[in-house]
Amino acid sequence: MFSVLLRGFALGFAIAASPGPIFFLCLRRTLLRGRLYGLVSGLGVATADGLYATIASFGFAAMASAVVSGRRPLAVIGGAVLIGLGSRILFERRLQTSTAPAATHAGLAWAYLSTLGLTITNPATIISFAALAATLGLGSGTGLSRPAALVAGVLLGSAAWWCLLAVAASMLRARVRPSVVRGISTFSGLAISLLGMLAIYSAFS
Repeated sequence: MFSVLLRGFALGFAIAASPGPIFFLCLRRTLLRGRLYGLVSGLGVATADGLYATIASFGFAAMASAVVSGRRPLAVIGGAVLIGLGSRILFERRLQTSTAPAATHAGLAWAYLSTLGLTITNPATIISFAALAATLGLGSGTGLSRPAALVAGVLLGSAAWWCLLAVAASMLRARVRPSVVRGISTFSGLAISLLGMLAIYSAFS
């Protein structure tokens, strides 16, 4: 049981640590708005990872099939949101890194829900979890304890990565020059927009 928890932790950590648009988004939010915004954004990703791990681990075949079959609209919606976020990052007025804006309930809620929604609209995530859950021998007839341990491990592993990123990035905030932050913002905006375009392209290719 403990081995399944550890493997789930490693799985969640590895998937969360994969470079992608969410990584750049959370990094930028931490540098510009502070550790709390970056952490809450990462927890939105961890929640989505846990949801997909639950679907895959407990063998919800019908739900998994519905998500996979709906890949095209999910990819289009997620891609459009990524393009919108990337464009906003590129054209909005740059925030100063010396003083983070005060955290508000609405701002934190948006930070959480935006990354949760972006991760959920990526059906490739559930495909990865389904394949890896199968290699761990999870499925019907194994009871509830092993799948539950895997899901708990995935949640802990994903959350651990985002906590690590938020803490590391926040420690660099005071040492990073505004010009460097502008460069990160430009790069992340372009990367997020490009990945959104690729998501829409892949939906129709």
